[in-house]
Amino acid sequence: MTLKVAIAGDHGGFELKQKIVELLESLNMTYEDFGCYTCGSVDYPDYAFTVGSKVAAGEFDRGILICGTGVGISIAANKVKGVRCALVHDVFTAKATRQHNDSNVLAMGGRVIGDELAKMIVQTWLGEAFMGEHHANRLDKIAAYEGNESN
Repeated sequence: MTLKVAIAGDHGGFELKQKIVELLESLNMTYEDFGCYTCGSVDYPDYAFTVGSKVAAGEFDRGILICGTGVGISIAANKVKGVRCALVHDVFTAKATRQHNDSNVLAMGGRVIGDELAKMIVQTWLGEAFMGEHHANRLDKIAAYEGNESN
């Protein structure tokens, strides 16, 4: 199965996003870039909500979000019901969050990590599968809590 990836970032992640788009193209991945398209100041929640909503709706298999630190955009993405966005700045966490958490959105900080490390993180994250088993029970608990309107 070829993954369909939604990608976006704010001005702080613009340059790294461009590098990741190049990587996705070199891997012949199906993707759509939802912005931003310049280094001009924008609001990261707009991009997080767009990508998160597209992934949660099943229009895309995975999403990649990049802001200056990755923190703000990951917080915003995790407000979208059905999104499991992981802020990742190392390869081990990229692998573990797919295997254990079935993360469907990856967040990174364009001002925190370099291009080559970011590319390794993306390739690892895209290549890993969810292990299921006892990890699935944990995700079921998260989904149940998320679906409870009285939280």
